[in-house]
Formats: sequence, C-alpha cells, structure tokens
Amino acid sequence: MRKIAATYVFPGTGSPLKNGILVCSDEGTIIDILDRGDSFREEAGVEFYSGILVPGFVNAHCHLELSHLQNKIEKHIGFSSFLREINLLRNEPANKEKEMQVADRKMWAAGIAAIADVSNSDISLAVKQKSKNYYHTFVEVFGFHPSRAERAFSKAEEVLELFRKADLSASIVPHSPYSVSHELFGKVLKEAEKNGSVFSIHNQESKAETEFFLSDESDITKHFIDNLNLDTSHWKPTGKSSLQSVLYYLPKENQLLLVHNTHTQKQDIEALKKYRKLQNTFFVLCPNSNLHIGNELPPVNLFREERLQICLGTDSLASNSELSILQEMLTIQQNFPDISLQELLDWSTVNGAKALNINDTFGSFEKGKNPGVNLISGIDFKTMKLTPNSKVKRLI
Repeated sequence: MRKIAATYVFPGTGSPLKNGILVCSDEGTIIDILDRGDSFREEAGVEFYSGILVPGFVNAHCHLELSHLQNKIEKHIGFSSFLREINLLRNEPANKEKEMQVADRKMWAAGIAAIADVSNSDISLAVKQKSKNYYHTFVEVFGFHPSRAERAFSKAEEVLELFRKADLSASIVPHSPYSVSHELFGKVLKEAEKNGSVFSIHNQESKAETEFFLSDESDITKHFIDNLNLDTSHWKPTGKSSLQSVLYYLPKENQLLLVHNTHTQKQDIEALKKYRKLQNTFFVLCPNSNLHIGNELPPVNLFREERLQICLGTDSLASNSELSILQEMLTIQQNFPDISLQELLDWSTVNGAKALNINDTFGSFEKGKNPGVNLISGIDFKTMKLTPNSKVKRLI
C-alpha cells in the first residue's frame, strides 16, 4: 500500500484538496482519499511531493500508426497540403512497429493512461497488446466514391475482428464528412447502432472542409482529383456546413467524439442540439496539431459558453512534436488564460474517460478505480496556473 501526498490533490470529482493524501494499492487501485485540511503534518509512511496529484490523462485522439512521420511534414502548410503529404508519406519505408513502441512508451511516461487511437489497419495491434496503456481503437474507413463502400467496410470488419480476437476494445468509424460516401456512412451507422459502440469522426478541421460542402471548387476537391485521381462527378455540395450535412449519419444514442472542431460555429452546435443529446457528445480538441497544420485554434470560448463536454487529444506525430496532454493544456492556457487549471484537468481526465465509457476505471480518484497517478510540478500556486516549467511525472 502507498500513501501519496502533495500540495494539492485534484480528484476529478470536485474541488482540489489542499495537502490531501491518496491511499492506493501498490498496483494503483484507489483505497481512500484523506482530507487533511489546510495544514500538513508529517505522517509515517507518507510520500510528500511539491505539486499536484492528478489522475492519469486520457488522450482522446491519436494516430499511433503515423508515429514514423515525426518531423517529416513542415509546419503551417495548410490542410490540403497536409493531406497530400500524408498520402505521399504514409507508406514510406520505416520501422513502424519500433516507432509505435517508442511513442506508446513516451505517452505512458508522460502520464497518459488511456488512448482513443485511430487505425486504418491492424499494424498497431501487437504494440497495443503489450502496452501498459488502455487503448480503444477506432477502425477508420475511407471511401469517397460510392463504388468503394462495400470493399472499404468489409476491410474494416476484418480489422475489427482481429482487434476483438486480441481482446482489444475497438469500433468502426468514418474518417470525416468529406471522405466517406453516403453508402459507406450508412453501413458504419448501422454497425454502430447495432453494437452501441463509441463513435468518432474528424469534424470541421479546416476551412477547406467547409468549402467542400458549399462549392464545387475547393481545395479538397482538387486534392481528390489531382493527388488521388478520384472521380468526383457524383458529388454535389449540400450548401450547409459539413457537420450539418452528415448529422443523420451520427448515431443518436452512442457516445460521440467530434474531433478538432476548428471551424465549428454556433449554428452547428444548435443543429447538433436539435438532433442529439449533448450528454453523450464530446468535443475533442487537438490544439497543437491545429497550430502545426494551419496555425489556427478552435473557438474554445464558444464551446465553454455552450457548456459542451470538452476532451483533449494529441493527434499524431505527423502533426505534433510530441504526444503530451500536458503540452496541449499549456497551449490552451497560453491562448485562453481565463480557463482554470481545474477545468483543463477535467478535459484531460474525467471527460475523456466518460467519452470512451471507461470512467469506471479511469478519469478520477475514486475508491476501486485504477486511473494512474500523475504528479505535475512547476505550478504557480498563487495563480493556480501551469508554467513553462511545468512537468509531469508518472508515479503509478
């Protein structure tokens, strides 16, 4: 048994405890949280740290299989150019399994306990089987042309079965509104409703995505024609935003993770509210990826005003220098200084756990849970803010 104390304990279920003591098994199962009030007195067998104790982070959006692309794509090239580079580099020679292993271990060391990972194949399966982290794999389908629907979905079913046979949590999801045909969307929707599985989709990541649904002339259309040699003759713009255009392909009762949301507007949120409950809808933000690709950020204050459930993700090493939830928190704090540390920690822990339906184990310090224990040091306790010197250390 371990007793771990710090300047503050952020349990994920309420206000932080000053000089609180976390009691847990050697393996990390929470036994109790002791509130010692404002004054700390030394107690036998208690480990004390200067900093804050927080549950293990939940990375609500990652692409582990792109780990070999670190430092391969230059910054600020814009979304359409980024798509082109991913298409060109995805299959370049590399020791992909080793790169994924390194990325997985670094995430664990950076305090990440659970990961929502997007995969287009089973290449990451062996790494996930051996990992200390929990993974839910979103088996992602592409297929812009209707003729690809049957083949794309059949391949996804094969990959899903491999993950399930390996006893790894997984579900089939669409890549994005612009890369999946109505026919393929319908197959994915039927599968999700049948299994009640967690659902995720890249949403309104770029201005180009919005333009694709409003006009025949968009950078994404040009990408399909020039770089992928796709027939786009069947496509007709809807005249509405991408999210509003595919709302009816998003299963109402399933947990839904909308990822990026860089160009989501108030009218999109209003349309979403009319279609489904916000209680099972989560907005996943990947700010460092958004800055890397397009040098832009999502409308975070709008989401807060609308009381949306926000989570944090890292995206991939193709669009991020590291897979660190702490760094995502720092970027948000730098750009939105009114956001409290407790709010950022909720986004990083309990909200992500709720989104993935794993909050019986992860996301908060509660008796019987085993969420992982992180120490964040380098805190400005006067303002209760992170600083450039803030670091995270995995204690359990």
